[in-house]
Amino acid sequence: MNRCPSCGTVYPDDARFCTKDGTRLLGPAAAPPPIAATPPRPTAVPVRGAATPIAHTNLVGQTLQGRYEIVKKVGEGGMSFVYLANDIATRERYAIKVLSAALSQDTNAMARLRREASLGMRLAHPNICHIIRLGETEDGLVYVVMPFVEGEILADRTNRLGRISLSDTARLVNDMAQGLFVAHQLKIVHRDLKPENIMVCPRPGGPDIAVVMDFGLAKERRADAELQKLTATGIILGTPEFMSPEQLRGKPLDARTDIYSLALMTYEMLTGKLPFQGRTQQEMMIARLRSDPTPLRKTRPELEFPDAVEKVLFKAMQRNPDDRYQSAPEFAEAFTAAAATSGPGPGGAGGSGGSDSGLFGKLFGR
Repeated sequence: MNRCPSCGTVYPDDARFCTKDGTRLLGPAAAPPPIAATPPRPTAVPVRGAATPIAHTNLVGQTLQGRYEIVKKVGEGGMSFVYLANDIATRERYAIKVLSAALSQDTNAMARLRREASLGMRLAHPNICHIIRLGETEDGLVYVVMPFVEGEILADRTNRLGRISLSDTARLVNDMAQGLFVAHQLKIVHRDLKPENIMVCPRPGGPDIAVVMDFGLAKERRADAELQKLTATGIILGTPEFMSPEQLRGKPLDARTDIYSLALMTYEMLTGKLPFQGRTQQEMMIARLRSDPTPLRKTRPELEFPDAVEKVLFKAMQRNPDDRYQSAPEFAEAFTAAAATSGPGPGGAGGSGGSDSGLFGKLFGR
């Protein structure tokens, strides 16, 4: 399958360009972290302390509000730019997401961002890249401060290795489940869980850990009238190939929609492919609404997967949320136990794991 590096949409092997934004598609080889769309032309925005107005694309060397010294740009999207910055007082490193002038002046967008920031600041956890603060300069430049996370995007790792071993997959699934559980306890649903939103980070003296990124589409499960208005277009938010059936139908969402997406990701980590196939994006969505997932053994017949693993994934990908695991830890525990039933082998715990590439991944980008 070919994938659009901008929006993450998956296309058949013979497709060459994304039908949404015209971006050239990338094959199964390692792809760069996705960015939202073609960046807008730089808009000059004055920053306090600067002699002349500067562009969002050229903040290197500037200091935001006398605290954050911008070191370099590490990413950009259609409506924002992400920079590495040092705290002048503590010398700690942070990621600074600077919003475009157009977005900063959009009243509805800013109302949504402030709500998201208030939610994001409650998500401090080792397996979540959370929002630390939302800032605004006197000149109207709006920015979001987050931890600086280094590692390799999960999508890149799967592409690089072809597949991830059963033991490594179980460990990463457990990490993601722990982070999601913290959000779910706060009634927050990620709603855009996908390999491009997971960073696999090296840890000194221990195994790599998975960090859930980009809660920018997250929302409170029990949304009030204001939030419902701001997220009224929720059906088109998210990445179609990892959406749950209820999300495709525009139904109310809860933690179980993230569990479904996590199960899809787990399947792709194990096989390098998705459990629902189609010649077009629409066919893939219809398959999730009407069909059962393709068994692991049919997708990769040369590998040996335990029956227990197959059963766990099948339950987690049920179309009816009531038939799935009801919490992320419940799914992770069941999957870990199932993975432990196999010995070393092509599809068992002794598969390839790989090492970190040290690439800086996506940080809260759109």
